[in-house]
Order: sequence, then C-alpha cells, then structure tokens
Amino acid sequence: MTDTRYLALGDVVADELFPDVDLALRRGRHIDREDDLWYTFLVDAQALLEAFYRRFGCELTHPADGYFYLLPIGDKLGRRHLSVPEMLVGQALTLLYLDPATLQSGGVIKRADALSHLAAVMGGDALTRAFNPKRKRVDERVAQETVRGKFAEALRRLAALGFVDLLDSDALRLRPGLLRFAEPVRGRGSPAEALERLVARGELVLGDGALEIDEVDEVDEDAEEETSGEDAPATAPELPSEVVSEFDDFGEDMPLPEPFPEPQPESTREEEA
Repeated sequence: MTDTRYLALGDVVADELFPDVDLALRRGRHIDREDDLWYTFLVDAQALLEAFYRRFGCELTHPADGYFYLLPIGDKLGRRHLSVPEMLVGQALTLLYLDPATLQSGGVIKRADALSHLAAVMGGDALTRAFNPKRKRVDERVAQETVRGKFAEALRRLAALGFVDLLDSDALRLRPGLLRFAEPVRGRGSPAEALERLVARGELVLGDGALEIDEVDEVDEDAEEETSGEDAPATAPELPSEVVSEFDDFGEDMPLPEPFPEPQPESTREEEA
C-alpha cells in the first residue's frame, strides 16, 4: 500500500495545492505526471478524494496511462461537451501521440503537421464539410480559413483541458491525457489503427454513455457574403449512435466549489449549546 501524508480529508483540503487542483479538475483539466506537484498531490490524496468527489456525483479517474480527471456520474455538477472539431482534432492528435516518431521527438509536433495529418486521414473534402457544417457549398478560400480557425480554436480548448501544451505559434507538445480519446477502441486490435478508421469515417467515440454534441451555432460572416444565396444549410455530419459515446468535461462557467465552514471558537460552540 502506498504511504500517504494525508490521514484525513481535512489534511487534503488544508494543503495549499487543493484549491487550484480542485478547480482545475472541475473545469475538465486532465492532470498527468508532467504537472509534477499536482500529480503527486493527487496520487497521495487519491483514496480520500475519491470519496469526496462521489458526493458531487463524480468519479476521480486514474487510468493506467498516468493521468487524473473527473468523470461525471450524476447531474450535480454542470457538464460541457466537446464540439465536433475539438473531438476530431483530439482523435487526430492521439494518432500522432501513438506514433513512434512522435515519441522520438519528445511528443513535440508542428501544428501544421497535425492539421495535415487530420486532412490526410479524413480526406480534404470530408474535413471541410465537418468544419463547415452549415453550408453545402462554400468558397474554397473561405472554407480553408474556417478550417484553420476552428483547428486553432480546438487546440486552445484541448490545451485548457490538459491534452496538449501550446509551446509557440508553430509547435505543441502532446500529453498522456490524449489517450482518453483512444479508450473506447481498446481491445479492437491496434488502438491506432482502430482510431484511424473511425477518424477516416468521421465517427466520434469518446468516454462512456450517450454523446450530446455541442453544435457550432455561428455562421462565418465572410462565408455568408461569398456564397450564393441559393445555398441551403447543410445538415451536420451524421454520427452513428452505436459508435458514439459520451465525453463529458466541466466548462469554464462551472460554479465554484462550496466553501468549507470556518471552524468556530470554543466559546461560540459553548454558547450555542
């Protein structure tokens, strides 16, 4: 049994790391060994925090791949779903994470290479349709700009969730939490090959349960101006229900955790008695 410096939940809460780690987990952050102090804190406090988070309808999950995250099992805390671009980019980055060549580079890749890989796996037309679901026909230049813009937005969101580190304007580092995207295809032979087949078909499989996708409601103003008025809105990509599952995470608008009551002085407790 692993030794721990925490004997009770109060010891965990009193640690100066607790507020930041707690808020990060509630906002969907995946915490791995590269987070150093945070990860060590969770390893030491895991048994106590597992019971703590169950009270909020969540499971503190720690896969063998070496990262922590909160998985909602109830509706006490709010939840936000990843968008289609975020999921597709996450799955493509997972394929690159599983590539031995990426391991040799320390997990660092070029952003342009990641987008090129996604386009190669899905096909350029399919990628454009997935990232421009509101239009049947879109000017090619506008469509490509939209793809690049949504790809950049997806990277920022995935970075906030601890899946990648944005190193500079051209590079990013892939992190172990990306393996959560491959979890549903484990046991189907090579995870990389199974996941690549799903990405190529535009199918999304993440987490457990039934997926509710946040559709992007905005329509690019430039696309409106440069496309014909005859174009009717295109339907969003159809995702087969049998291969789609839930990937919940806490959004940035999550309410703050309930404060713990301040200890009362002995004199006050005696007066109340």
